[in-house]
Amino acid sequence: MKTFITKNIDETRNWAREFAKTLRQPMTIALHGDLGVGKSEIARTIIQTLCGADTVVPSPTFTLVQTYIAGDTKISHFDLYRISDVAELVEIGLGHAVQNDITLIEWPDIASDMLPNDTVHIDITELDDGRKITIR
Repeated sequence: MKTFITKNIDETRNWAREFAKTLRQPMTIALHGDLGVGKSEIARTIIQTLCGADTVVPSPTFTLVQTYIAGDTKISHFDLYRISDVAELVEIGLGHAVQNDITLIEWPDIASDMLPNDTVHIDITELDDGRKITIR
C-alpha cells in the first residue's frame, strides 16, 4: 500500500500522469471515493496521458462506458454510479474489458465479484488542504 498527498488539482494531475505511465493492458484500476473527490479527474488525466492531451474525455456517468484507443492499447472507462443490477455489468462489457483492456472503473463496489484479483484499488479522500490518494 502506498499513500500520496496532493495539495491541489495540478499536483493530483501530475500524480495521475506518472501513474498512467505504469499501466499496461490488461489492467484494472478501481477508483473509490465520495462524490466530487476527483475520481473523474484522475481517470481523465490518465486517459489524456495515454491518448494525448487533446483527447476529449467526457464523464461516462450517463453513457456508462467510454472507450479510447492509444496505439495498440484500448482503454475502457466505466462509471457504475447508476448501475443497480449486476446483470447490467455484463451487458455493458465489463467482463470483456477487465480481461483485455486498461480498465478504469469509478464507483466499482457493485462490480466487486467481477474484478480480477490483481485489480489496483485507488482510494481518494478529501483533506482540508488537498487529497489523500492510497493505492492498494
